Amino acid sequence: MRARARVEGSVYVGRMAQQVKYDRREQYEQIVSGLLPGETIIAVYDAVGIGTGFIGLTDRRVILQDKSFVGKRLALTSIPYAKVTAVSIVSNKSWAGSFFSSGNIAVHVGAHIFEIEVRGVEKTQHIHNVILHYATGH
Repeated sequence: MRARARVEGSVYVGRMAQQVKYDRREQYEQIVSGLLPGETIIAVYDAVGIGTGFIGLTDRRVILQDKSFVGKRLALTSIPYAKVTAVSIVSNKSWAGSFFSSGNIAVHVGAHIFEIEVRGVEKTQHIHNVILHYATGH
């Protein structure tokens, strides 16, 4: 049985009625509040585990919420696609064949690697494909 991506909500934006996928409305709204003029949200996915709260994908950048700071501080880190040098799917099993309920994405920016774990193979593949698409300029 394959893992099925759970999307709590979605909204339609623009004239083309592009569907924005998100897990939690408050995370989606946090991304909306920081959009640049003309920037469009593609997806906002909740993270699993300690450290990163969510990953947001727009048509211009990757946005990571980092909760690993001391106290109750957090950071929103924006990574322009032009700065991404590689993107990886990290898993203990083959994402093409075997079932796994969560997956890790590693976004390489120079010598630094940002890693985030999300629920579901579909979300993992979607994040990978969006980042790869924009990072390669296609």
